[in-house]
Amino acid sequence: MLTRPCRSALYIPGSKARALDKARDLPADAILFDLEDAVAPEEKLNARVALADALAKGGYGYRLRIVRINALDSPWGADDAAALASMDCDAVLLPKVNGPAEIDALASVVSEMPIWAMMETPLAILNAASIAAHPRLQGIVMGTNDLAKDIGSRSRAALSTALQLSLLAARAHGIVALDGVYNAFRDVEGLARECAEGRDLGFDGKTLIHPDQIAAANAAFAPSAEELTLAERQIAAFDAAMLAGQGVAVVDGRIVESLHIVTARAILAKAAAIATMETT
Repeated sequence: MLTRPCRSALYIPGSKARALDKARDLPADAILFDLEDAVAPEEKLNARVALADALAKGGYGYRLRIVRINALDSPWGADDAAALASMDCDAVLLPKVNGPAEIDALASVVSEMPIWAMMETPLAILNAASIAAHPRLQGIVMGTNDLAKDIGSRSRAALSTALQLSLLAARAHGIVALDGVYNAFRDVEGLARECAEGRDLGFDGKTLIHPDQIAAANAAFAPSAEELTLAERQIAAFDAAMLAGQGVAVVDGRIVESLHIVTARAILAKAAAIATMETT
């Protein structure tokens, strides 16, 4: 199970040397180095080499380095997967997953490297539980653009079932779940709303298409000052209640039970992990 924060995961085209270099200094929790959608067919081979060189140079610090390869049934997927053996990355992201069979196929090639799956097809959503249960899977990423295309939907509301089923599957099996991208990268208010919605649903973070979106995601998916203060007060009140022989406490007129303390401690732990990560 991955325990480090993944508030923001920025897609970076593997073919763009300047973007690969700039990513070393961006405050994203994760970088999704993309060999798939962001790279034109004629640039696929060059992108693979450029990405391997950039990763070999290092300098990405605390950022989780995830490489999105091409689908295994594409002309480039098998070679992408084979090339990962010599790439200095943390995980591989597999697109166009329809079920656990595709993860089995990738696992046979990438040795012990953790695998993430794009949830971007109707079959992936219908098979979310079996995909998330795969022992090699570390996280899922919602591919909301492709999913909307396949469904024929024109609103995020139409994707609510897919988002919730995927999230439930991830939570049932203890893996990371990242929300899809927000396309209007200059729409600051819209991005903030969608980040807040994703956080309220329960996602760990959001995938991003532009560096200017990082701050909004980091803020939305980190515990707020109010949440931290409340968590500390809940823990203190519950500890005092336990010492007094009581099974529950009351904070701000609300009952606080042991389940609330689990959440409170998780909030404090996440804040501590973010602070540690950002100072390394």
